[in-house]
Amino acid sequence: MPFLVLQRDAKGQYLFDLLCHHLNLLEKDYFGIRFVDPDKQRHWLEFTKSVVKQMRAQPPFTMCFRVKFYPTDPAALKEEITRYLVFLQIKRDLYHGRLLCKTSDAALLAAYILQAEIGDYDPGKHPEGYSSKFQFFPKHSEKLERKIAEIHKSELSGQTPATSELNFLRKAQTLETYGVDPHPCKDVSGNAAFLAFTPFGFVVLQGNKRVHFIKWNEVTKMKFEGKTFYLYVSQKEEKKIVLTYFAPTPEACKHLWKCGIENQAFYKLEKSSQVRTVSSSNLFFKGSRFRYSGRVAKEVMESSAKIKREPPEIHRAGLVPSRSCPSITHGPRLSSVPRTRRRAVHISIMEGLESLRDSAHSTPVRSASHGDAFVPPGRGGRAESSERVAVIADESYSPADSVLPTPVAEHSLELMLLSRQLNGAPCSIEEEKESEAGTPSAAEAEEPGELRALCLGAGGRGGTRAEQVNKFVLSVLRLLLVTVGLLFVLLLLLIVLTESDLDTAFFRDIRQTPEFEQFHYQYFCPLRRWFACKVRAVVSLLIDT
Repeated sequence: MPFLVLQRDAKGQYLFDLLCHHLNLLEKDYFGIRFVDPDKQRHWLEFTKSVVKQMRAQPPFTMCFRVKFYPTDPAALKEEITRYLVFLQIKRDLYHGRLLCKTSDAALLAAYILQAEIGDYDPGKHPEGYSSKFQFFPKHSEKLERKIAEIHKSELSGQTPATSELNFLRKAQTLETYGVDPHPCKDVSGNAAFLAFTPFGFVVLQGNKRVHFIKWNEVTKMKFEGKTFYLYVSQKEEKKIVLTYFAPTPEACKHLWKCGIENQAFYKLEKSSQVRTVSSSNLFFKGSRFRYSGRVAKEVMESSAKIKREPPEIHRAGLVPSRSCPSITHGPRLSSVPRTRRRAVHISIMEGLESLRDSAHSTPVRSASHGDAFVPPGRGGRAESSERVAVIADESYSPADSVLPTPVAEHSLELMLLSRQLNGAPCSIEEEKESEAGTPSAAEAEEPGELRALCLGAGGRGGTRAEQVNKFVLSVLRLLLVTVGLLFVLLLLLIVLTESDLDTAFFRDIRQTPEFEQFHYQYFCPLRRWFACKVRAVVSLLIDT
């Protein structure tokens, strides 16, 4: 397992570029690095900020490499390595219930995966019922397993892995939930809903139905205040709509807002120069400002068209026949990373893109203030999982039933940031024990190749409380400064009005008071004469020059 060392002030862009370099990936704008804070809230690593400063917990840290912006047309990607990485992500989406589909579509997608990863059907290697040894969905029936094997045997023979992956992407692209990474929320009536951003627009899912689909050019504004997320929509005939939803926590709502800002900028704008800094609210001390810092989809496609190099080698691995885990594919192997002597953050990069134990959302699974209010069915203990996990039915299964909890360790390209103290003392690495409801038990965590969460470190919660106190103090100071500023402005306005020629009973009464006369002759008149003298001096200087 190769190691590299980052300086403490290294930006997220440096880490991301280094990772893409070892993956031999040029079309990198579709991908990102995601990490989890101590409250189980997910964040995208911001490339313009220091890596270490974005981490709220104590080391060690866990980060994952995954698709951030799904290509509008994955078949149009220039390089096979990019299509392969997108294929791995969508395959995991299918397993974790984010990509909803009918039985016929599910069978075809699973058959494409089989063909890509084990090749043509061979009676000597693939006995009767071989497809049942692999798990492509949260749960599926024997009838579906037979259908998968039938398609694999009869329709896909002769297809190369690259061809099968391309066909898989083309089929997945046609599904309504392609590119969906749902954020659980509630609507104004208290009904559970999932908000998501796709290459084509904003969607709202309730149960197994898409209740709203809004194109990006119809979205005029997004903002949040506390836990409340607002989406402003302008449709035909000057029809304006405001959709309001409630996230589990303020942090989840802010993450939802930032994801929306980034997705809209990426898919809607023509040039990155059109990107503007966006404010979350009109309130002077509660607002949050954010600016998307990458290139937009059109620029990425234009840049990809100019790529001219020999296709990089792709190391594929076959499916692992196991009912206890999803199909596991190893991605392109990383070359060795030379060690350096820089002190600060040590990164261990696992080889390959492994099974991504990823959830369908980016919000905390556990919240002390909300309990299970936002936990959809199917998030119970392991004993009930066989009955509660969604089944691919004749139509489609409900995302509320198929959304799985996310173990903190997301097994794509895991970046275990093993930060050391300045004196070089090594940090201990501890396995997290069932940090979320529904996480596999400790016994299962010991399976070969399985790596548990490395995100929580000693003192992480204390740092969080300190940050909350600091935020509260800063808010109070802002409010105090704004109040003093307003009083000063009002005082100046009152002085100007009373010294003016405005003749009203209110101002006449003020001017006749002894206090005002004393202020007028002792302070205001000398100040006015001094100010007039300075103005005349500046004007005369300008005329002379």
